[in-house]
Amino acid sequence: MSDIRPTIARQAVVAAVMLAAVAAISGFGALASASNVDGWYANVTKVPWDPPNAVFAPVWTILYILIALAGFLIWRSGYRAGTRNAARGVLALFGVQLILNASWTPMFFAGYPVFGEPAWGVALAIITALIVTVVALAVAAAKWTKLASAIMVLYLLWLSFAATLNLGIIVLN
Repeated sequence: MSDIRPTIARQAVVAAVMLAAVAAISGFGALASASNVDGWYANVTKVPWDPPNAVFAPVWTILYILIALAGFLIWRSGYRAGTRNAARGVLALFGVQLILNASWTPMFFAGYPVFGEPAWGVALAIITALIVTVVALAVAAAKWTKLASAIMVLYLLWLSFAATLNLGIIVLN
C-alpha cells in the first residue's frame, strides 16, 4: 500500500465518479424493471423464499453504496503519485462486475417481453458470470483492502440468493 495518499479533492472526485457509476446502473435497472415487476413478474410462479418486492430496492441501494465504496477503497489503496494505479487489474475486474451487474436486470426483466423465456436463461448466465467475477474480485481486492474484499463477500451472498430466484423462475415456469 502506498504511503502517499491522493489529495482530498482527488479522492472526492473519484468517490463521486464511483457513486455516479453505480447510481447510473441502479437507475438503468429501475427503468428496465419498473413496468415488468407488476407485469409478467407478478404472474410467474416463484420459489417459496422469494421476498416481497419491497425488499429489493433497499437492499440494492445499500449494496450499490457499498460497491461504490469498495471501488473507491481499491482505487485509493492502489494509488501511486505520478504513475498508474497499482491496483488497475483489480479495478478492471471491478469494471467487469459493473458491466455484468448492469446487464442482468435489463435481460431478466425487460428481456422477457422481447425474447420470452430464453431471456431468463441468458440472465442466469449473466448472473453466474457476475458471481464468478465477484469471487475473483473479492480475492484480488484482499491484497489492497480487506474492507473492499468483505464488501464483495456481502455482495456475493446477495447475488447467490438472486441467482436462486432467477433459477427458480426458470424451473417453475
